Amino acid sequence: MKRIRKAVFPVAGLGTRFLPATKAIPKEMLTVVDRPVIQYVVDEAREAGIEHLIFVTGRSKTVIEDHFDIQFELYETLAQRGKTEQLERLKAMQPEPGQVSYTRQQVPLGLGHAVWCARELVGGEPFALLLPDMIMQAEPGCMKQMVDLYDKAGGNVVAVEECDPDETHKYGVVGIGEPVHDGFAITGMVEKPKPADAPSNLYLNGRYILQPEIFDILASQERGAGNEIQLTDAMLKLIGRQPFHGLHFRGRTHDCGTPEGFVEANLAFAADNPALRANLMRTIRALADADRN
Repeated sequence: MKRIRKAVFPVAGLGTRFLPATKAIPKEMLTVVDRPVIQYVVDEAREAGIEHLIFVTGRSKTVIEDHFDIQFELYETLAQRGKTEQLERLKAMQPEPGQVSYTRQQVPLGLGHAVWCARELVGGEPFALLLPDMIMQAEPGCMKQMVDLYDKAGGNVVAVEECDPDETHKYGVVGIGEPVHDGFAITGMVEKPKPADAPSNLYLNGRYILQPEIFDILASQERGAGNEIQLTDAMLKLIGRQPFHGLHFRGRTHDCGTPEGFVEANLAFAADNPALRANLMRTIRALADADRN
């Protein structure tokens, strides 16, 4: 069983929900407190032991490449000014040479197509897939929890969380089978089912460990919902052919692909920061008092 060394990050989306902010800045580079969204996701992957970061980009995404590159002038300026703590923090976030690769999704044909675009860089290895809109709060992180399950059970692993049973129509929902170590066997997946048709209330939260056979399926996958190549449709074809496991993620997920989730993430991570928490609580109480008055 090969260990998980590589992770794919599909970052080609336009971020239209955040216009005009994303007219010139990729949505993945919008900041939650003191870091861009994509940095949180990369940090989660690296905590899980990921060594090679693969970004599937689009036009106007070069700022993501710049973010993960060395900035000699900035480093030198920080060193000259004695900003040692800030300099060391930046260096710790910096991937080593050769640990980052980029490829372009030239046509916006959906998540399944974005994953397929990374096939040559992934090669014949199992890999992690992290959707950059979703950032998690947990110790250990979501991907680390998944890798721990993979090391015991192998196969494919997806992370799931509970949703309100009346809201299954918003998500990809999984069927629950027998327990497997710290997870469970997945018996099926349904994309956005009506509550009466949902096999459970556990939904896919944007974290996956997939075997390389998914690329062969995606190569001939027909377009599905939204006239796009859907990853869920391809995963369904692997169920029954390969082990497929679910990890019930215990933590907090923030969907930074929506303005509401983005604001929630900023509040949650600021509340987690000892240097910001007291002022944040005062501000929230003042706004609540003003609203009541």
